[in-house]
Amino acid sequence: MLIWQKLHQTYMPVPDRQMWEEVAGKFWAKCRFPNCIGAVDGKHVRLVMPPHTGSHYFNYKKYFSIVLMAVADSEYNFLYIDVGSYGSASDSQIFRNTNLYYRMENGMLDLPPPTPWPRTTNESFPYTFVGDEAFALSRHMMRPYSSKNLDERKSYFNYRLSMCRQKVECSFGILTNKWRVLHTAINLKVDTAVAVVKATCILHNFILKSEGLSAEDEQGPSSQPLTGISWSGGRDTNEAIRNRDKMSYYFRSRAGEL
Repeated sequence: MLIWQKLHQTYMPVPDRQMWEEVAGKFWAKCRFPNCIGAVDGKHVRLVMPPHTGSHYFNYKKYFSIVLMAVADSEYNFLYIDVGSYGSASDSQIFRNTNLYYRMENGMLDLPPPTPWPRTTNESFPYTFVGDEAFALSRHMMRPYSSKNLDERKSYFNYRLSMCRQKVECSFGILTNKWRVLHTAINLKVDTAVAVVKATCILHNFILKSEGLSAEDEQGPSSQPLTGISWSGGRDTNEAIRNRDKMSYYFRSRAGEL
């Protein structure tokens, strides 16, 4: 816990408006996805069965775990983490219970005001996180179209969004390459296991910002020991559905430019 306390204000500070703008600018430069302020995903971290906890930590893969929920930027840094939710919960349930979600829904993230997408001059659009199908579409959360009945426009949108989502997947890969404790079931009390995972995440940022990517990091992991969360879906807002459709047409109309 001391590692987290000493380092998190420097290497995982609470983002302000300027930082969100910088994150979005780098996502545009690297992925050509407008107004993206982070890629969100969750992973199971294995535990040896915690005593006297019933089935709370028993996940759909039939082992015991806590959940690491994270937001990553385009350079594989973790902008935000939430560690310790029950392994039996789903991505969207966990996300709705995080401080990030509460602040996002209540306008407390100090996000930049809506802006037009690059090479457009008409209406403005909100800044958004991106996630997989486990997350509901909302004003500040963008997810792919369902894999059923995809046409060319929707498939291209999913491709563009997946380029952003790969950043958080790669972040998890780099994390587990560095910290082998995440490759096996952690045999510690839950609170201690949470502290260990938080320490690995903040040290991940510390090493990236101090030393940059290593050749091993860039090569990618040979396997991914952290399992994804079960899909659960959610209720989409009409505004977000319209914005996703507009973005999909935006991508198709500028496919040759991006």
